[in-house]
Amino acid sequence: MIDVTHPAPLPSAAKPWYKHLYAQVLIAIIAGVLLGHFYPATGESLKPVGDAFIKLVKMVIAPVIFLTIVTGIAGMRDLASVGRVAGKAFVYFFFFSTLALIVGMIVANVIQPGAGLNIDPATLDAAKISDYTAKAHDTTITGFLTGIIPDTFVSAFSEGNILQVLFVAILFGVSLALVGERGERILSFLNDISVAFFKLVAIVMKVAPIGAFGAMAFTIGKYGVGTLANLAALVGTFYLTSLLFVLVILGTVAKLAGFSILRLISYLKAELLLVLGTSSSESALPALIEKMERAGCPKSVVGLVVPTGYSFNLDGTNIYMTLAALFIAQATNVDLTLGQQILLLSVAMLSSKGAAGVTGAGFITLAATLSIVPSVPVAGMALILGVDRFMSECRSLTNFIGNAVATVVVSRWEGALDRDRFDAAMRGEELRIDQLGAEAVPAE
Repeated sequence: MIDVTHPAPLPSAAKPWYKHLYAQVLIAIIAGVLLGHFYPATGESLKPVGDAFIKLVKMVIAPVIFLTIVTGIAGMRDLASVGRVAGKAFVYFFFFSTLALIVGMIVANVIQPGAGLNIDPATLDAAKISDYTAKAHDTTITGFLTGIIPDTFVSAFSEGNILQVLFVAILFGVSLALVGERGERILSFLNDISVAFFKLVAIVMKVAPIGAFGAMAFTIGKYGVGTLANLAALVGTFYLTSLLFVLVILGTVAKLAGFSILRLISYLKAELLLVLGTSSSESALPALIEKMERAGCPKSVVGLVVPTGYSFNLDGTNIYMTLAALFIAQATNVDLTLGQQILLLSVAMLSSKGAAGVTGAGFITLAATLSIVPSVPVAGMALILGVDRFMSECRSLTNFIGNAVATVVVSRWEGALDRDRFDAAMRGEELRIDQLGAEAVPAE
C-alpha cells in the first residue's frame, strides 16, 4: 500500500516527447498558426472546434469546484480556518490586483505607446464596440454582488457561474462540517465522486491539442498576424509589461515564499500552452486545481483560492486596463492629469470586479471604466479592437500564473504546504496519486 500523504517519487521509463501533453499542445498551436496564415478561410471555419473544447471544459468546471470546496471545508472541521484562508486570499488579491493596475499606468506614462498617432475620436466607428459597451453598462457593482446568489441551488450549476458555484459550495461545505459524524458518509461519498470527476478531467484533456489547434487557426485566420503591425507598440508594451510583472514582481513573491517562479511555470507548462492556444484561462482551471493539489497545496486552500482568484485576482486584465486606457488617451491627444489617472485607476479597481466572469471580460471591463471616466473617449476602443484577441492570450496567461502563485503563497501562509511534495513537483518528480490508494503512477 502506497502512502498517498507523503509519496516518494518512483522510477519510471521516460515517455517519448510526443506523448507529453505540453508537446502535443505546442505542435497543435504551431499547426493552427500555419493553417490560419496560409489558409485563412479554412482556419476561420475551425472556430467551432475551439469553442467545442472550451464548452467541454466548462462542463466539468462547476462540479469540480463544488466537490473540491465542499470536501476541503468539510474535511477541515475547524471553520475558523476557512475564514482565515479566505481573508488571507482577499488581502493578497487586493494588493496585487492594485499593484498590477499601477504597473500598467506607470509603463503607459513612461513608454507612451499611443503618442504621435493623433487620432480624431470623431473619425472612429463606435458601432464596432456597441456590443461591448452595452454589456459594460449592464455590469454594475450592485448587480455583480446580487448576482453571486443564484436563483436556485441547481441554477448555479446550470448557468456555469463560477462565483455562484463558489457561494453554494462554501455554504454546503460549512453545513456539512456542522453536521458532524452524520456527515461522514456524505463526505466519503463526495470524495469518491471527486475521483471520478478528476478522471473525467483527464479524459477531456486528451483532446486539448485539438481544441488548441482549432482556436489558434481561427484567431490567425480571422485576424491575421499582419494586424499586429498596426498596433505593435501597444501589443509589444503589454506583453513586455506582463512578462516583467510575472518574472520580477511575482518572481520576487515566489522567492520570498521559498520557491522559483520559473520552476512553477515549467510545472504548469502544459496548462499554460493550453491557455495560450485557447485564449482562455478557464480552459485550464480544472487542471490547475488538480495540479496544485498534487504539488502539496491543501484541498481546502486550493478550493477557495483558485475559483475566487479567477474573479478577483486578474493581474493580466488589470495591467491591460490602465495600459489600454492611457494608450487611447495618448492616441486621441487627451492629456490626463495625475488626478484623472488616479481616478481612472480607482474606477478600474471596482469595474474589474463588476465584469468578473463575463465572456470577453477584459474588453468589457475597459468599456465600463471609460464610460465612467468621460475624459477618455469610449469610441477610442475601436482602435484596439482588432488586436484585443492577441492581447487576450497574454491577459489569460498572466492571470493563470498569478492564481497559481497565490495558491502556493496562501498555502504557505497557512503553514499547510506539504514541502516535500511541492519540492518534488518543482523538480518534475511529482506523482499522480490514485485517490483510491491502489497505486501511484508517474505524472507527465
